Amino acid sequence: MQETVTTNYVMKVSSNGQVSIPAEARARWNADQVVVVDLGDRVVLRPLPDDPVGELRGKYKRRGPSSERSRRQSRSDDAARARQR
Repeated sequence: MQETVTTNYVMKVSSNGQVSIPAEARARWNADQVVVVDLGDRVVLRPLPDDPVGELRGKYKRRGPSSERSRRQSRSDDAARARQR
């Protein structure tokens, strides 16, 4: 199980809407870009990997229907709609 590190920082938001990420956090994440996620009651900054698509490769393997199965179902649904016209 991975250990979770929780650290809180209080930061000032500049008049331009900028916030400085503390050096300790920048060093830990070593990211050039972050994604800002607005959750309604809070904002989360998440590091963006250099290759976001590559990072996702294999992440959802064996979850949900296969792409081939989804394609077959979609084609079947399209054909059924076409017959109804």
